[in-house]
Amino acid sequence: MNLRKLPAHPGFLKRVLLIDAIASGATAVLLVAGAELLAPVLQLPAGLLRGAGVVLVPFVALVYGLSRQASPPRGAIAAVVATNFAWVVASAWVAFGGAWQPSLAGVAFVMAQAAAVLVFADLGWLGLRATRRVSA
Repeated sequence: MNLRKLPAHPGFLKRVLLIDAIASGATAVLLVAGAELLAPVLQLPAGLLRGAGVVLVPFVALVYGLSRQASPPRGAIAAVVATNFAWVVASAWVAFGGAWQPSLAGVAFVMAQAAAVLVFADLGWLGLRATRRVSA
């Protein structure tokens, strides 16, 4: 299969959503369950870490639900993509401009998960653009 045509594949967006849900779910579990252990290492408040994990729970449910639909609504996928982009911006703010001064490990942790989320956002955007061209 031609890699340029991959985003237009009927199952592409559903797979991206499923992997996004799994990765986000794992991050939510890590942040909620490990907030107290991570906080001193990352030099970020445990409440911030736990809160970020809790915020992910409904996002994970939505994204997983969309991944199971035969034809997820484009508007809902666009909302997931926009939310992912917003998460990346918020992560950069936490790492570099927020009220906290995370450790080097904290900056690396926050930016590593932001990079992963950016990949999901980009793949979702590519899939949306490709399916728009196919349906037009």
